[in-house]
Parts: sequence; structure tokens; C-alpha cells
Amino acid sequence: MVSVHAWPQKVGVLSLPEEGPRAGRSLPSAMRKSLTKKEIVKKKPEIDEIFRKGKKFSCPGVRLLIAPNGLAVDRIVVIPVRNYGNAVERNRIRRQIKEIWRNEKPEFQIGFDFAFVVYPGKAIDYATQRKRLIQLFSQAKVYSAR
Repeated sequence: MVSVHAWPQKVGVLSLPEEGPRAGRSLPSAMRKSLTKKEIVKKKPEIDEIFRKGKKFSCPGVRLLIAPNGLAVDRIVVIPVRNYGNAVERNRIRRQIKEIWRNEKPEFQIGFDFAFVVYPGKAIDYATQRKRLIQLFSQAKVYSAR
């Protein structure tokens, strides 16, 4: 006697309810948790343009270059120097600077490209790094204090 095993039928694709904690995420008041593609400078000619035309500001461990971009959005690129630690350290500093920039973005004047060149040195915590970057933004006169 041969036994035939019947597989259960597929139940419809799971969908999230329209109500609950996830509803309303697309409201303009909710800040994005990541940067959009329009907010990241990726092309080498655009990065070269920032280095050529940008004004330079620096603090220990970071140099900021700011150049007008003629767009309705601010853009960012974070560049650790070649001998900046291993990949984990480079990615950590990139994430840290991008997060600070994303949180402070509503206070910036619109229409600038930001290039951060990060140099190796003693690792600092988020709060100290945030203070240094806000000081750089203020020096560049693109930041309006709260």
C-alpha cells in the first residue's frame, strides 16, 4: 500500500495591518532612518568638483569640504583616508558621521554638498564627534542653531 502525503495548501501572502504601530510611517513628520539616493554623492567627477570648489574647515580628525551644488537637496560623502584602520573601523566612522549629518540635516541651508575626510587617530564617542561636527557646520555658516 502506497501512502500519499498531502502538503498543506498555501495560505495567502502575509500582509501587515493598516492600523497599529507601523501605520502612518510615510507621514512627512516622520524622519527617514536612512539617506535617500539623492542625498549621497557617489560619482567621482562630483566628488572631484567638491574638492576643487569646496571651502575647507577642519577639526582634529576630520576635514569638512562644502561646495554649493545648485540642487534643492543637500548631499554627503564620507571618505576615510587610505590608512584609516580596517574595514570595520572605516564603516563605523562612516555610519557615525552619516547619522550625525542625518539628525542635523533640518538645520542646514539647502543646496550644498558635504565631503568629510576622516583621518586616523584616537577613537571618540558619538557625543564628542557630534559636538565637533556641529562646530564645523557653524564655522561653515550652513548651520542654524536651534
